[in-house]
Amino acid sequence: MAINLDLLKKKLTQLETANQKGEKVDVLWKPEAGTSIIRIVPYQFDKENPFIELKFHYEFGKQMLSPSTFGRPDPIVDFASKLKSTGKKEDWSLGRKIEPKMRIYVPIIVRGREAEGVKFWGFGNTVYKELLGYLADPDYGDITDPTSGRDLTIEYKSAEEAGTTYPTTTIRVKPNASNLTEDEAKVTQFLESQTEITDLYSELSYDELKSVLEGWLNPTDEGNNSGQPQSTSQQTLSPSTPSSTVTETAQPVAQTTTTDSTKKTDDVAAAFDDLFNN
Repeated sequence: MAINLDLLKKKLTQLETANQKGEKVDVLWKPEAGTSIIRIVPYQFDKENPFIELKFHYEFGKQMLSPSTFGRPDPIVDFASKLKSTGKKEDWSLGRKIEPKMRIYVPIIVRGREAEGVKFWGFGNTVYKELLGYLADPDYGDITDPTSGRDLTIEYKSAEEAGTTYPTTTIRVKPNASNLTEDEAKVTQFLESQTEITDLYSELSYDELKSVLEGWLNPTDEGNNSGQPQSTSQQTLSPSTPSSTVTETAQPVAQTTTTDSTKKTDDVAAAFDDLFNN
């Protein structure tokens, strides 16, 4: 059997772009302050839909891809559902907090940096809805088409610059259609030599995620960090989400007594044991 040189070259490229953690972060693009021009291109692994929806856990000290993205069991999702079904406000809040959050990625070419190849732009629901609106509008046509698509102007402002609480992203579609590139060989390269988005993030097993969850609920002094709360009351009083547009109102600490905190912790521990150990 002959060696597949193209496959080996692709693997070499992937290894050369990997960082020390094994994540190819240089194919992930974030808008820089000011204006950038990009072109959405068809996704090699799903020609009918350039958008890739992935669900991540952010509450456990690191970003973890949830197996629920692919319809597979996730113990953290199971535990969140268990908490939300108890009928208690504190349990519901904790369950909502630890649920995976969706992030959407789309393959793009950054104008002026075409030599770097296809990158992935990740964003939340607000940008997603706006981009879907453009793609669904017949007046624009297929903006991802390599020969008759349209570039996008992305204007990014920090919260301070925009005078708002959060950074803002403004998207404008170029009025004129254009070629992705005049070089047909480059077009082929852009469309057929993409990284598969799931190669960027490793998926932990069910048991590994269960261990992460158990360690987060019962942190040791040595292993505790800012991502691992000391008690259930602290978890519900200091919610955080990966989305800058989602906020939750914290309740005054004075309303939670030591007895209440202990009881809530016991309730959560009991829910964990009931779900996984019985």
